Amino acid sequence: MFCAALTPDMALAAAPVAAPDPVAAGVGTAIERALGEQGAGEDSPLSMSLQLLVVMGLLTILPALVLMMTSFLRILVVLAILRQALGLQGSPPGQVLAGLALFLSLFVMAPTLDAVNADAIAPYAAGTIGADAAIGKAGEALHAFMIAQTREANLLMFTDMAGGATFASPEDVPFSILLPAFVTSELETAFQIGFMIFLPFLVIDLVVASVLMSLGMMMLSPTIISLPFKLLLFVLVDGWALLMGSLAMSFAT
Repeated sequence: MFCAALTPDMALAAAPVAAPDPVAAGVGTAIERALGEQGAGEDSPLSMSLQLLVVMGLLTILPALVLMMTSFLRILVVLAILRQALGLQGSPPGQVLAGLALFLSLFVMAPTLDAVNADAIAPYAAGTIGADAAIGKAGEALHAFMIAQTREANLLMFTDMAGGATFASPEDVPFSILLPAFVTSELETAFQIGFMIFLPFLVIDLVVASVLMSLGMMMLSPTIISLPFKLLLFVLVDGWALLMGSLAMSFAT
C-alpha cells in the first residue's frame, strides 16, 4: 500500500541510478574517433577510415557503372553481333571482345575522363573541394556525355512514365530518367549498326546456299563453305579498322 501511494516524482527519486554501460561508452568513443572531434556537426568531413569504407562500397557497383553509363555497352553488343555474323562461335573469345570494348571505351571516354579528373579528382586530392562537390562534378561530366547520346524519344517516354515532369534544359534531367533512356538508346543504336554489319554476310550465306542447292549438295552445310568467303571479305575491306573507326565516330557529337 505504501509503494502504491508513491507519486511518480517520488518513485523516480527513489530509483537507483544505473551505472554507466562500459560497452556503450566504448562504442560511443569509437564512433567519435571515426567521425572526428566534430562528428556531430553537419559540415564535418568523414574520417579516412569511413571514406575508405565508402570507396570500397562504391567499387562493388563500378562494373555496373562502366557497363551502363559509358560507351562500353554499344561497343560490346556490336562486336558480339559481328562475331555472330561471321559465323565464329568462339573466336575471338568473349574475354577478348570485352577487353577490346573496354579499351575502345577508354579512347571514346577520354574527354569525359579528363573533365572528371580536372573538375573532380584533382581538386578533391588537393583538398580544395569536398567529397560531395567532387561527386557532383564527376556526375556533371558523365551527365553531359550521356545526354548527348540519348535519343529524345526515349527521354520523353521515360519522362512520361515518371509523371510527365518538364525540364528547362537537358542538364536538369535527373539520372533516374536519363540512365534508362541512355541504355535504351545505346541498345537501339547498337542493333542498327549490327544490322548494317550483318547484311553483307547474310548475302554471302544466301548465295552459297543457292549454289549448293543448284549443285545438289543439300547435305553439305552452307556455313562451312561461306565462312572462308566471309573472312576473306572482312579482311579485304580492312574490317577491324573500319569497324573500330566507325564505332568511335558514332559517339561524335
